[in-house]
Amino acid sequence: MGYNTVTQLVDTGSDQPLEVRLEAAATEIGQVVVTGVSQATELRRSPVPTTVVDHTRLNQTAASNLIDAIAHTPGVTQITTGAAISKPVVRGLGFNRVITLNNGAKQEGQQWGDEHGIEIDEFSVDRAEIIKGPGSLLYGSDAMAGVINFVAPDPVDEGRITGVATASYQTNNSQQGYSFQNAGNLNGFNWLARGTRKVAGAYQNRYDGRVYNSGFNEWDANGYVGVNKSWGYSHLTFSSFNQRVGLTEGARDSATGIFLKDIADGPNTRAVLVNDQELRSYALDVPQQQINHLRVGLDNNLILGDNGARLTLQGSYQQNLRREYGNALDPAETSLYFQLRTLDYSLRYFLPERNGWHLTLGGSGLHQQNRNLGVEFLIPAYRINEGGAFAVAKKTIGALDLSGGLRYDLRRITADALYLDADERPTASTTPDAETKFAGFASTFRNYSGSVGAAYSLNETLTVKGNLARGFRAPNIAELGSNGIHEGTIRYEIGQSNLKAETSLQADAGVSYVSDHVRFSVDAFTNTIDNYIFTRRLLTPAGTDSLSAEGDGVFRFEQGRARLLGGEVSLDFHPHPLDWLHFENSFSMVRAQQLNRPEAERYLPFIPADRLQSELRANFRRQGKRLTNPYARVQLEHNFAQNRFFSAFDTETATPGYTLIHAGLGTDLANAAGKTLCSLFITANNLFDVGYQSHLSRLKYADFNNANGRRGVFNQGRNVSVRLVVPLSFK
Repeated sequence: MGYNTVTQLVDTGSDQPLEVRLEAAATEIGQVVVTGVSQATELRRSPVPTTVVDHTRLNQTAASNLIDAIAHTPGVTQITTGAAISKPVVRGLGFNRVITLNNGAKQEGQQWGDEHGIEIDEFSVDRAEIIKGPGSLLYGSDAMAGVINFVAPDPVDEGRITGVATASYQTNNSQQGYSFQNAGNLNGFNWLARGTRKVAGAYQNRYDGRVYNSGFNEWDANGYVGVNKSWGYSHLTFSSFNQRVGLTEGARDSATGIFLKDIADGPNTRAVLVNDQELRSYALDVPQQQINHLRVGLDNNLILGDNGARLTLQGSYQQNLRREYGNALDPAETSLYFQLRTLDYSLRYFLPERNGWHLTLGGSGLHQQNRNLGVEFLIPAYRINEGGAFAVAKKTIGALDLSGGLRYDLRRITADALYLDADERPTASTTPDAETKFAGFASTFRNYSGSVGAAYSLNETLTVKGNLARGFRAPNIAELGSNGIHEGTIRYEIGQSNLKAETSLQADAGVSYVSDHVRFSVDAFTNTIDNYIFTRRLLTPAGTDSLSAEGDGVFRFEQGRARLLGGEVSLDFHPHPLDWLHFENSFSMVRAQQLNRPEAERYLPFIPADRLQSELRANFRRQGKRLTNPYARVQLEHNFAQNRFFSAFDTETATPGYTLIHAGLGTDLANAAGKTLCSLFITANNLFDVGYQSHLSRLKYADFNNANGRRGVFNQGRNVSVRLVVPLSFK
């Protein structure tokens, strides 16, 4: 990987030593993708649009969370709620339309929520593989927009015991991160264990100063223990993600613009100014979230004979606890408290190659139960049972690579009825004057997914590819059964239990040119979604806005038809003879509309603006005896104005364009023998402290600030990150 291929004729009868010396490649053309395919495939020969973010790039990126670390990938953006909460958006679609995998297994949390992040330790990830569009058939419903697989490090070599100590600090919000990993492999018995601690205070920008209650703290542990033998491997895996996150409301004093917080004043609350000490503290106030995600699983890979056949079996138990605290009179009261428990499995049989065909058969499924344990109720308690079967095939005919497959899924969701008494506490249906909060329902969704694609290498440098895929997504529990105030969207939401499953048809086409000094690629797509689920504001019989008892607008989930199109263009130069110099450029865009809707509802919400990125990077192999692999980079990120927005019901507003400059440098430090002692990475994001709001920032719609005439809370200002990685060897 990362070196040019050597082709050489060898006389096996000469009985002479053979030495092959590889030269470093100027372009990064050798990446391999393993997610969603029947066998490991060279990235540029995969018909399905896929991007890989490797470990080096993750280390060189200053990020406050895992999604933030990959959000500069062309075609990938993020919906954010401050520094801690990020949700991935792939080609304009997010939430339940993107599947997140933790080392190949589905991550099951409360994916439907705007303010619900990804519960994965950023230090546990070796690389990320991103499938754009419904091209993966191995994972079933919800992969309509794509799949993001966060891959753990490979087992260490036989006879080795190693470790990695990592420490990071970010200046903007005083974010500290510490992680220690130990891994070993002794006679096939291997293990990996990691512990992580992260803590951050309030972030700051030039217009808001320090943003009150935007900090977070996190404790994580993860790893595996198992055996690797000639017959394959079996690993017992575990992960525990534990985080507390402050939720910024953005209320400010009208005269000074200073943030306000609510405190108890007898039986009532009153708003007071936040002082400077509170802004600089790591302490969190209400509202806040507490998230605990536990996963224990088995990962097995069995080699069946010498013909290449193998069987993989994954199974796990997950528990996701999400508590939301919002009562200043009783900060310990859990307003919302979801307990989500999931048993999931997947079985895959990789058949031996026959006549160039690689075929994979398999199935997956889960049983899931969600309970309400808080004092407020937004969604009903429910159970999901689902299963699916698939077949995926790949064949190479000379320069032509063909791949495709078919999948069928069945999902049944059963929601419990809930009745409330006069004090809004659960009661029996027979209680006099009992209010029906949730009527209860049972819905069944069955559908199929499929894809077919081809990549053809016209010569060693030029490849063309195309893919046609059909995906589907069953409605989530909020869309089917919600009945309450959704604090994340600041509105009263009503679900409909008779919603149909979304289905999509996406066509992709691409061309890539890769030479020793130039890399150019174009990927375009069009995606049509039937039964697209969206929210529509309810009106009174008089035609005025319908309001809840608390004064919030009332919205109901409905369905329509949507169309998205766009793509990504990348152009990288490595000018000869300066192969150490990289000039990398990318442009990504999405156009998304609802068909047959009024003008104000024409565009889909949460669609990212067009984005242009240019990076000039210098990579040096060695400088003297002590510095190895030094690099320096500067990046321009321009986000164009987003004037195509969902303006109905005051949902979104236009967002002006902005330009950010990022920079970074780093190196490995070695001893006299050439052994790496540590790696140092220094990164500066938003180097010139530009005040900006991302179109996908939910804090953009916080309260108006009379002191500076601007609405909402702005994104993070200048942030300098320092990361130190120390490899350890115990054997």
